[in-house]
Amino acid sequence: MSQPALRVVHNPGTVDLAAAEEAARTFLTALGVGLDNEHLQSTPGRMARAYAELFTPRSFDLTTFPNEEGYDELVLARRIPLRSVCEHHLLPFVGVAHVGYLPGDRILGLSKLARIVEHFSRRPQVQERLTKQIADWLIEHLDPKGVGVVIEAEHTCMTLRGVQAAGTTTVTSTLLGTLREDARSRQEFFALTGIVP
Repeated sequence: MSQPALRVVHNPGTVDLAAAEEAARTFLTALGVGLDNEHLQSTPGRMARAYAELFTPRSFDLTTFPNEEGYDELVLARRIPLRSVCEHHLLPFVGVAHVGYLPGDRILGLSKLARIVEHFSRRPQVQERLTKQIADWLIEHLDPKGVGVVIEAEHTCMTLRGVQAAGTTTVTSTLLGTLREDARSRQEFFALTGIVP
């Protein structure tokens, strides 16, 4: 029996690009950035559109399929590109996510792991919350035996300003179900992601 796909839609507040453009113009002017230069005249509009894009994930259908063969080994998507914006400074952080699960009665269309990462990363975030949101969402909607999420990211709020620790990456992980409770499963997950616990 086929199960209908779950439509995943991000419902942000109303986006007012004209107001965002005006706010960007005021912001840049307040920082002493003159907008008279031909290269900068359209920057407030570009800035508003860029942030609107960064904060708006694409909708998608979460398609799952019966696990007819009873596959019970780890399914892992490694190095899913990730980009988000630090909610403390509104500066980007970029990196990769490793997302895996131990199937239960259903398996997930593989591209959906990347879609889920995008869904939660396209908003002001902190990496710790992002890691947990992805794992919790998979547990709730897929009902697998276990889920593991590792995110490795470089935060420009730390590398370009403040301490200016260029090249520093932050690693966070969330393990749920069997991947948390069973040491061998946990070790296999970390080994396949390339992370040494």
